[in-house]
Amino acid sequence: MITCFIQYEITPGKLTEFEAYARSWIALVDRFGGKHHGYLLPHEGPSDFATASFSFQSLAEYESYRQKIETDEECQAVFRFARETGCIKRHVRYFMRPVFEGDPKAAIDFG
Repeated sequence: MITCFIQYEITPGKLTEFEAYARSWIALVDRFGGKHHGYLLPHEGPSDFATASFSFQSLAEYESYRQKIETDEECQAVFRFARETGCIKRHVRYFMRPVFEGDPKAAIDFG
């Protein structure tokens, strides 16, 4: 499994527009076979920082998703919305491997 973690710099005063953008992508990623883990939007602290993460079973599935969204009309409309509203100043993607399950045998003895 591979998880894409995205950091966004949001344009000041455009949080409402960014939230609409975010809500659109949650359904789209799921529609294309991924599992969206949601967005984290500013509440306290910096008002121009947000994050999102979503997973695919493999890097190949993520790459297939990236190809499909280039021609999907709904995805292109969401990209256009972001450009036209200017809600995103920049974003950075990281790819990580998640660990979801604990292992009591792997516990560290701090004693």
